[in-house]
Amino acid sequence: MTGLVAAIDQGTASTRCLVFDADGREIARDQVEHRQHFPRAGWVEHDPVELLEATRAVVAGALRRGGLAPRDLGAVGVTNQRETVVLWDRRTGRPLAPAIVWQDTRTTDLVARLASGDDAARIRERTGLLPSAYFSATKLRWLLDHRDGARARAERGELCAGTVDSWLVWNLSGGAHHVTDVTNASRTMLMDLETLDWDPELLERFEIPRALLPSIRPSLAAHGMLRLGEGAGEVLLGAILGDQQASLLGHGCVEPGATKCTYGTGTFLLCNTGATLVRSTNGLLSTVAFQRDGSAPQYALEGAVAVGGAAVKWLRDQLGLVAHASDTARLAREVEDSAGLYFVPAFSGLYAPHWRPDARGLLIGLTAAHGRAHLVRATLEAIAFQAGELVEAVVADTGRPLQELRVDGGVSTNEVAMQIQADLLGVEVRRAATSEATALGVARAAGIGAGLWDVDSLAEHRASPTAFVPSWSPERRGAALAGWRRAVERAIGWLDQPELA
Repeated sequence: MTGLVAAIDQGTASTRCLVFDADGREIARDQVEHRQHFPRAGWVEHDPVELLEATRAVVAGALRRGGLAPRDLGAVGVTNQRETVVLWDRRTGRPLAPAIVWQDTRTTDLVARLASGDDAARIRERTGLLPSAYFSATKLRWLLDHRDGARARAERGELCAGTVDSWLVWNLSGGAHHVTDVTNASRTMLMDLETLDWDPELLERFEIPRALLPSIRPSLAAHGMLRLGEGAGEVLLGAILGDQQASLLGHGCVEPGATKCTYGTGTFLLCNTGATLVRSTNGLLSTVAFQRDGSAPQYALEGAVAVGGAAVKWLRDQLGLVAHASDTARLAREVEDSAGLYFVPAFSGLYAPHWRPDARGLLIGLTAAHGRAHLVRATLEAIAFQAGELVEAVVADTGRPLQELRVDGGVSTNEVAMQIQADLLGVEVRRAATSEATALGVARAAGIGAGLWDVDSLAEHRASPTAFVPSWSPERRGAALAGWRRAVERAIGWLDQPELA
């Protein structure tokens, strides 16, 4: 059964393993949630060992559920939360510290010191990224600065560092492979988008020894063998992809202009720009979409929002307004609209297209007439408004009007939220037939990288029977967007007011 491929999908809130056949049908899956740690305000951490143990557990679980053994797999692909950084001992494999998660903002001041003036322009030109604590470079710098002896050990080659893909591959290969791919490397603020290699000047500026870092490889390639079980448990690693790039492939977005949006913990919109590296002037990021071994890279424009589905989780866990995330659709239907209530979920600042770490969450327009249903609906609208801002920026940068938006992720299963999204955009929103577009994308990539499947399978896209068609008038859409923009303006700059910060 070598036509089967396993996808390891290591995300922010959970780790999954899914097995697919050559037709993209899901054969088996397993999933384990893991903890996030918040030791201080603005700090977000994971236990790297917990992530590794969860990965091993879900691989074993998926194989068991499918009645499979590792030898039944023709390949495996790894996709992961991006920007999250792990630092570990090359000899023992032990982490030196908790992983610093992409949402973590502890290095905001460090970014301001290291990436101002000419440095900011250089970073943007070389990496396609805006200087931000979101990316990996200052997270790694912080770890080296705050662990006794770490910098000297790193320079001697005694330590390894990388994003979560590198941590998993290194461990699952028994330390044989310290690699990453171009998509994950493009999110570190250290890789040159044109050379596809670590940039010497940026390594020097951020004081990161090159000896620490993994080799950068094409996304779709024969990367080596991973041990996925006991005995004959070695399987060829055919692809590594950052989670959002994997989702892009899962949607079949391989042609320039094809655009997808994933609603996970955050919201991530990617537009394929093909072989053209588009430099955004509207607050988006230029990034690598994917690269096949022996081929030129494909690029993308990306907009990232920190709080997407996390806003619904906040309603559930912090406010207790709903018992389950699915309850939000029922409650939102109880009211026709949010009655002028706007919620800006800038819990740790605003990412694209604003890039304002000084923003904070805001609820405005509140009156005594508002109730629980209005707040729930305003939360779903906030998710849609933020994605809408990203679409506006993509259209401005590419000069291409959006034809349709392909969507996946947890919030995409909420039909009220997706109808709001279509209404705000004024274009059709097409939901993926599977909620696991990320896993499907890396599975397709791994099958191609291992030489099992034809490259044409990347272009396959199965939309669900449900397509959300816009129903609002241009006037209603314009009024809603104008109100959102006013709310965002008021949320920005909150931390610039010392007496309130």
